[in-house]
Amino acid sequence: MVTGDEEALAHLTTARDWIRWGASRFREAGLHFGHGTAEAVDEAAQLVLHGLNLAPDTPDFYLAGTLTPAEREVVHELLVSRITTRRPAAYLTHQGWFAGLEFYTDERVLVPRSPIAELIEARFEPWLDPDQVERVLDLGTGGGCIGIACAYAFPQALVDATDIDAGALEVAEENIRRHGLKGQVRAIQADIFRGLEGATYDLIVTNPPYVDAEAMANLPPEFRHEPAHALAAGYDGLDVVAEILDEVTDHLNPGGLLVVEVGASASALVRRWPHLPVTWLAFERGGEGVFAVTREELEAA
Repeated sequence: MVTGDEEALAHLTTARDWIRWGASRFREAGLHFGHGTAEAVDEAAQLVLHGLNLAPDTPDFYLAGTLTPAEREVVHELLVSRITTRRPAAYLTHQGWFAGLEFYTDERVLVPRSPIAELIEARFEPWLDPDQVERVLDLGTGGGCIGIACAYAFPQALVDATDIDAGALEVAEENIRRHGLKGQVRAIQADIFRGLEGATYDLIVTNPPYVDAEAMANLPPEFRHEPAHALAAGYDGLDVVAEILDEVTDHLNPGGLLVVEVGASASALVRRWPHLPVTWLAFERGGEGVFAVTREELEAA
């Protein structure tokens, strides 16, 4: 039971009331955020607006509208479920957002949240000439958000979205269908580059598993709802990245670019490959641990 349930249902009347109540209860319960929202108010707002069938960018003046008793029940149930199950909001609503696009999401895939979205929106300039990009690989696509966003950024390009997990590819296929991109984006089952023999790309983007063993052992409950194989990557978090680096030059076209997110394992990568000529990228909207490197830089190293 959540503190004040009966009182809340009797006295909270507006969407703004319920957002405030939800945020207070989230803080009281010690919830962890980081799956698309950074703090309690934003997460409560996401759930309340979803429960009312309102868009995330609904103007604030609508929040003063009085809810019907049925609407209060729906909103209350969503907020309480977030507390009692510790499931991220995106798994309760089956909605995730990435690069300004909406995606279906569930526990078969990670919740979309990579800072790579900012790079896609900028079409990877100045590291690439966007008009010269004809083939893109989203390696370890999960629900397909990076590959699909790249298809919007590079409408002239064919995009391969690969994953080893069949369940993740089912989610990716659903998102490809929802965005009407079946002629441009292909979901392919592959283990790193096994299954892509002979394929080459102008751009390879990957948000692979990169959580180290210590961090995996201390994950908050919210992250334990996500597929562990999409997070865990060995002692230093670089097992999958090492495999990618071993073979990637065989799959990059001349002038091709590799972009990799390694998050908090960035310092471990520098220690492991101190002479790897990568460029660490900066983000205006927050985020870190993403590097870019060209085929030629890799070959020279």
